[in-house]
Amino acid sequence: METLKVSTNSVPKSVAGAIAAILRNRQPVEVIAIGAGAVNQTTKSIAIARGFVAPNGIDLICIPSFAQLDVDGQEKTSIRFLVEQR
Repeated sequence: METLKVSTNSVPKSVAGAIAAILRNRQPVEVIAIGAGAVNQTTKSIAIARGFVAPNGIDLICIPSFAQLDVDGQEKTSIRFLVEQR
């Protein structure tokens, strides 16, 4: 499974393009975000990606969950978005 990491500075349209490209290959994608700004950019990206893949007959779904990540020796809580086809 492909993993994308999104930050506050990520451009939603670019992330959406990456998500759409992975989904068109019939593979799920995991999108990781740490912090409110990153979660906001991720949410916008997923919404945009849904519009990108809909003309191809792909019905995108998103399953959010919490995940623990090790960042520079510190454990951080992140939001994990599993994006896949229905």
